[in-house]
Amino acid sequence: MKILVANLGSTSLKYRLFDCSGKEEKLLTRGGFERVTDYAAAIDSCLSELKNGGFITSEKDLAAVGFKPIIARDITGCVRMDERVLQAMEAYREVAPAHNPPYINGVRIFSKKMPSTPMIGLFETSFYQWAPKAAVRYAVPKSWYDEGVRRWGFHGASHKFIAERSAELLGRSDVAERVRMLYVNNGATPIRKPDLRVVSCHLGGSSSLTAILNGVGMCNSMGMTPQAGLPQNNRVGELDAFAIPLMMRRQKLTVEQVEYALSKEGGLKALSGGFNDMRDIRKEAENGNEDAKLAIDVLVWQARHWLGAYFLQMNGLDGFVFTAGIAENNPWLRSRICANLDQLGIKLDEEKNASAPSGQEVEISAADSKVKIFVVPTNEELVIAREVKRFLENH
Repeated sequence: MKILVANLGSTSLKYRLFDCSGKEEKLLTRGGFERVTDYAAAIDSCLSELKNGGFITSEKDLAAVGFKPIIARDITGCVRMDERVLQAMEAYREVAPAHNPPYINGVRIFSKKMPSTPMIGLFETSFYQWAPKAAVRYAVPKSWYDEGVRRWGFHGASHKFIAERSAELLGRSDVAERVRMLYVNNGATPIRKPDLRVVSCHLGGSSSLTAILNGVGMCNSMGMTPQAGLPQNNRVGELDAFAIPLMMRRQKLTVEQVEYALSKEGGLKALSGGFNDMRDIRKEAENGNEDAKLAIDVLVWQARHWLGAYFLQMNGLDGFVFTAGIAENNPWLRSRICANLDQLGIKLDEEKNASAPSGQEVEISAADSKVKIFVVPTNEELVIAREVKRFLENH
């Protein structure tokens, strides 16, 4: 069973081809295209590369194409990307303006070129569909909630991978199996008591922390949109809602100008004075740039803020996992986030942390740390391939 996983951006198409025929999934090949202006041509090129490489003889060799869509109105989980689902994504175009339009367009082109191949999507909101109501409600009128103004949570595929892998690392194969079957069973069984408690810290171009209780996502630092929570590379993160009408009046800004400022000129870029790559920000900070230092301080503060909140809500912690590019490649940042948390049972082994190879799974907690601390490279595409396979087997 060969499954093509397509990651669609506003000007990019990245793909991975998996062979999921046996118990072990095998990555056959990967590739991608940047600065895409013609999606149909990019998809043609993708299929040509697969054929020329001998991975498929025709589109009929593909059991399905899997996607990682962000959000749709009244739809979540692992679903067939039919016109009903695409219309639901259209309804939330304004909620995820950088994500929904390219996915809607890309899925339609894929469907037209491969009409007999199933198009399956695992929504990023899926992992949080069993979160407590108190964790997702904003204190807004119910009519707003009915329109989708609530905390949805994102990075679902990444945090689901961490939920499964951390359970395995902590010797809880029963929880790992539960995570694997979440979407197939179309629901999580009630959690009667805290048992396995994990926080997944995804730090990358966009960042979020998730509380995971017995393999189920309880809360994510992102909110109604991927804008909320930690500062992103150029997206604002947490912001008091009344700042928006205030600045619109004072600077006479249009809605479009506000959206641009918050989604293109905010986050680490705004804090550091124009830098949104952590490598550049750290270099600037080491050279004495106070704005760059502040950008790092805010990111650390926010990460620790959410870690503390989840620690309290779950009455402790068994595992703390760093994942995604920034978290995996910057031991100094991991050290700062874990600093002076020994009273919470979180103690980093500084030597293990400093020598941890980039891109590899490793435990970095001290021997006497009550909480196990890991670096685990995430694999969102593998999660998509696994869920697409399970969907096909159960539908």
